[in-house]
Amino acid sequence: MLNVERNRSGGQVHLFVRLIHMLPVEHNDPINAKILAISEDKIEGFVREPFAEIARRSDVDVDVVMARITAMLRAGTIRRVRQTLLATNLADGALVAWKVPPDKIDNAFDWMFQRDPFSGHVVLRSTDAVTAGSDYKLWTTLKVPHGFSLRQHAELLAKKVGAEHFRIMPAKGIFTLGVGHVRRKTIEPGSKASEPARMIPVQIVDLSELEWKVLLALKREFRSDEIQATPWAARANEAGISLEEFYRVAEELNARKIIGRFSTFLEHVKPSAGGVRVTRFNALFHWAVPPDREIEAGGEVGRHHILTHCYWREAGPEFKNVNIMAVAHGTDKQLLLCG
Repeated sequence: MLNVERNRSGGQVHLFVRLIHMLPVEHNDPINAKILAISEDKIEGFVREPFAEIARRSDVDVDVVMARITAMLRAGTIRRVRQTLLATNLADGALVAWKVPPDKIDNAFDWMFQRDPFSGHVVLRSTDAVTAGSDYKLWTTLKVPHGFSLRQHAELLAKKVGAEHFRIMPAKGIFTLGVGHVRRKTIEPGSKASEPARMIPVQIVDLSELEWKVLLALKREFRSDEIQATPWAARANEAGISLEEFYRVAEELNARKIIGRFSTFLEHVKPSAGGVRVTRFNALFHWAVPPDREIEAGGEVGRHHILTHCYWREAGPEFKNVNIMAVAHGTDKQLLLCG
C-alpha cells in the first residue's frame, strides 16, 4: 500500500511517501538493525526531536527512520515506542518472586500475564541446580497506583493463583537499565565500560499539577500514526499548554533525573510474524555482597555491556540475602553465560 502523508513543520510542507506494507520489518534487516542499535536504548533523557536524533546517530535518513519504525510497530516487531521514566511517584513498584505449586504454575502465569493490569514482565525461570530460592519459578514486576498497597495487591494475587509464598523486592538503586538487544548481538564476552556504573537512587518525587500533566502526556505509548516529526506537539496540545511550555517542563523533569530514555521496545519473548526471534535466553544473576558494599559491587557488575538491567534489591533469607541482581539476554546460552 502506498501511504502518502503530508506534515506541516516550520511553515514548510514535507511530503512523506511510505511504502509501509512493503518495507522489511524484521529486526535483523541491515537498515532496521542500524536504527534499532540506537533507538532501543541510546536516546537518553528528553529529546525534542527523538526521531531526528535517532536518524543522526544511526546515519539513516529521518524519513526512512520514521517509516521503518512505523512498519516494525505495525508488524509487531516493535512492541511499543515510548518515553521511559526513571523514578516517580506515579506508582510503587517491585520485582516479585512467586513460589507456586507445579500443578498451578502455568495457570498462574496466564492469569498474571493476561488478566492483572498491574503485573508486567511475567516470566518462568529455571535453574541448572537446586539453589536457595530455586523453587520460586514465577517472577513478575508489580506496580500499583499511588495510594494503593503493593503488599495487599500481592496477597490478593497469591490467593487468586494459589501461590504458597512470594517475596517483594523493590529496587534501592539502578546501575544499568537499557535493553539494546540488537546492539548486544555483537558484544564480545567480558566487554565492559572503562569506569564502574554509577548508581541512580530510586526515590519518590513530588510533582506539581502542571508537571503531572506533562509527565502523563510524555509516558503514553506512541501509536503508529504518531511516528512523525515534532512528535511532542500533539502531546503539548493534549496537556493544554504551548509546545515551548511543554519543552520547558519536560527538560526540567529531565534535569531532575525523572526522565529515562526514548525507546523502541522489541518483541523479544515471541518470534516475529516471520518466525525470527530477537532472543532465546533471559538470565537473571544474583550476588550476595557485604552490607555497605552494594554500591561498589553494583558499579562493577553494572559496567559490563552484556547486561540489560542491574539493580540493588534486597532478596531476603529466601535467597540467602543476595542483593545485587542483573539480567542478560541472548540467543546463545553459553555465550551469554560467558558474558
